[in-house]
Amino acid sequence: MTEHMRGRTRVKICGLTREEDVDTAVAAGADAIGFVLWPGSHRAIDAGRLAHLAARVPAFVTRVGLFVDQSPEFVRRCESYLDLIQYHGDEPPEACAHTLRPWIKALRMRDGVDLAAAAQAYGEARGLLLDAYKPGVPGGTGETFDWSRIPANLAKPVILAGGLTASNVGDAIRTVQPFAVDVSGGVEHARGVKDPELIRAFIRQVSLAQQP
Repeated sequence: MTEHMRGRTRVKICGLTREEDVDTAVAAGADAIGFVLWPGSHRAIDAGRLAHLAARVPAFVTRVGLFVDQSPEFVRRCESYLDLIQYHGDEPPEACAHTLRPWIKALRMRDGVDLAAAAQAYGEARGLLLDAYKPGVPGGTGETFDWSRIPANLAKPVILAGGLTASNVGDAIRTVQPFAVDVSGGVEHARGVKDPELIRAFIRQVSLAQQP
């Protein structure tokens, strides 16, 4: 991605389950709020809870719904409360095209992943979210991966995830120069329960990493 396209590194706080956590993330300056709609996650919410929490998110903050190999019918049921769909399973490109909302594709960085080929295959995606690979765990591993595996000038915006915290996100931004960073467990004091101070510290470190 060219430098003028990248601009400021955006921040997505993911896995929100409580009203106060949504409010804290918005007030701290998050660009996007992530809701997990996959029932296999400890951070999962259902469509009814999504409707309630999404209504708290003001204009110009993106509401993202995370799905893992779920039916197009369920995604469509949720999408009226969302601005962006995050496909976080093994969905092929054709399975991602059923939504009316724009979408991004998460890729787990297992051995042999060809990011250039993936960027071409998922040509309609608005970005590629790169997460750590752990067998049997679609996301939220709390683990980082080798950031040097990300090629420069990938054809899609890079959203960096996987084990990010306030202590390492600055290094991540300086190394990868991603379009955005995505954090969930790194700003929690319990599974699915965000810590206001950790959210604010994370966003502060993202800002500091971009200062001259």
